[in-house]
Amino acid sequence: MNILGIDIGYSNLKLAFGSKGESPKTHLRPAGAAPADRFGSRFDGKAHEDFLHVMVDGQEFIAGVSPDRAEMWSRSLHADYPSSASYKALFHAGLLLSEMDRIDMLVTGLPVSQYLDETRKKAVAEQMQGAHQVTAKRTVTVEKVKVIPQPVGGLLDYISQEDADIEDARVLVVDPGFFSVDWVVVANKDLHRQSSGTSLNASSVVLEEASRLIAKDYGSAVNTETLENAIRSGKPSVWMFGSRVEIAPYIEQAAKTVGPVVVESIQKSLRTESQMPDLVVLVGGGAMFFREAVQAAFPRLTVVTPKDPVYSNARGFWLMGAAL
Repeated sequence: MNILGIDIGYSNLKLAFGSKGESPKTHLRPAGAAPADRFGSRFDGKAHEDFLHVMVDGQEFIAGVSPDRAEMWSRSLHADYPSSASYKALFHAGLLLSEMDRIDMLVTGLPVSQYLDETRKKAVAEQMQGAHQVTAKRTVTVEKVKVIPQPVGGLLDYISQEDADIEDARVLVVDPGFFSVDWVVVANKDLHRQSSGTSLNASSVVLEEASRLIAKDYGSAVNTETLENAIRSGKPSVWMFGSRVEIAPYIEQAAKTVGPVVVESIQKSLRTESQMPDLVVLVGGGAMFFREAVQAAFPRLTVVTPKDPVYSNARGFWLMGAAL
């Protein structure tokens, strides 16, 4: 049984794939995608080794690259992202990277607010199911699709990593992404909808605030894609007027501004709960931005994070597929 867990984020494309009964492989690519004619050529005439060429409705796209590589193409940062051509190109890139021609079960996720919209959830499932012409010579068929709330994938990954016995616990899962911060409350395998939600004060807002702080000190802002690329590649600094600027202090200061706004929304949503959570699981690529604020908001609780949290949702999606 071939299974694919795919997390098509606003910043990264994350995959976990493989056959049931085996350990899944994982892939991480930036979530930039645009028509092929929006990309320049290398000055040495060689091909770009990091480009993934896919087809979207008969048009050639390049996917899985930093969003700022494309010229005259806007990055999607809105709730209708799943209906965009860039999203479809990243989906096809994920199918290509999965190394499979037939996928028996594909599991993906949506931000909580979108997951609760039955029409939107159904549209994503129908879009992903069936035969897909991912390149001129490659077709990948997806037999079944399941859509779940994104943070649930992170919870499943944590339980698997730690072999955690939390079936009778009330767990708050917080998933900071680039576009949104999502959270769910899970107890006895039930999703508490009234206590789950989405905030748009996410990682992108942290980076925008960091850029503003850098501009205040150095006279010019650094675009969010530059900061995003530096964090993704593990670089501690970026170029600014001929010298390098350490970004960590600005990211930390920005997180101290944005984080409390997010946790305030989380705390408000928990007012309908009969009791407080027993455990907080913090997952996702933006976990580092919000950990301090989450821990401060729940000082009596343990805040845990799976290893390599950027892959948490995709690995959890794969685990869900393997369990079906």
